[in-house]
Amino acid sequence: MSNRIEVLKTYKIYIGGQFPRTESGRTYVATNAKGENLANVCLSSRKDVRDAVGSARSAFGGWSARAAFNRGQILYRIAEMLEGRKAQFIDELIKQGATKTAAENEVSLSIDRLIYYSGWCDKYQQIFSAVNPVASSHFNFSVLEPMGVVTAIAPQENALIGLVSVIAPIIAGGNTCVILASQSKPLSAITFAEVLNSSDLPGGVVNILTGKVAELLPYFSDHMDVNAVCYAESDAASKKMVKENASLNVKRVVLYENTKWMTETAQSPYFINDFQEVKTTWHPIENIGGAKAGY
Repeated sequence: MSNRIEVLKTYKIYIGGQFPRTESGRTYVATNAKGENLANVCLSSRKDVRDAVGSARSAFGGWSARAAFNRGQILYRIAEMLEGRKAQFIDELIKQGATKTAAENEVSLSIDRLIYYSGWCDKYQQIFSAVNPVASSHFNFSVLEPMGVVTAIAPQENALIGLVSVIAPIIAGGNTCVILASQSKPLSAITFAEVLNSSDLPGGVVNILTGKVAELLPYFSDHMDVNAVCYAESDAASKKMVKENASLNVKRVVLYENTKWMTETAQSPYFINDFQEVKTTWHPIENIGGAKAGY
């Protein structure tokens, strides 16, 4: 059996809680720094992006309507499922070039980051919402609402922690998303999709694609049913294109440049706030017994 040819796993994409092959039928072989073949990976197409956005839009109503506490429970459940598969993720990170210590640290931090955001699900509203002072006989409230469908280009050099750090605040705030995984280190992304699929997360809330950033970034940023786009790299030409395409339907653009994803500075309730709209409501103060009711 010394001449046996290894059967490489084919990592499929993740759309609507399912694992389809790319519509294009194309794949590429992921390799490590030594040139060793690791797996067959889907080269997603424009059609895959459209399908993923459609799935995210369909899931948005139900996900955004869930109680914030329940969203926190689900993020915590994702962390539990990831904890149970630590060995597999460590192995994949090592195959992609990480040392054993670095891989162990990245997986542990990814679990902790999910727990961090699960705790913020029912608290960020208290931090960022407000009762505003007004001169008339009204209550004036400013509250946060999720933006809708968010597309994101995950950090390319942080196979797992970068992916988790982008996804978690988006969905913690009630949004749904379509994520393009690292092109050079894609294994952890689809394995993480398997974790999502076995947790309590409804299908369509998170959709994960693999493929070429240069090919798919235009579709991620110009799709007319996308409300915000997140770009976690620093290429100047790509940032310019994202901003120009986003202006076509006034998407919000969130740029994460030079973020150190392995540090505490890469987690904050402000990351949740990045994908929220502020809704201000006026309500008249009713008269009680002929007198104005105060605050």
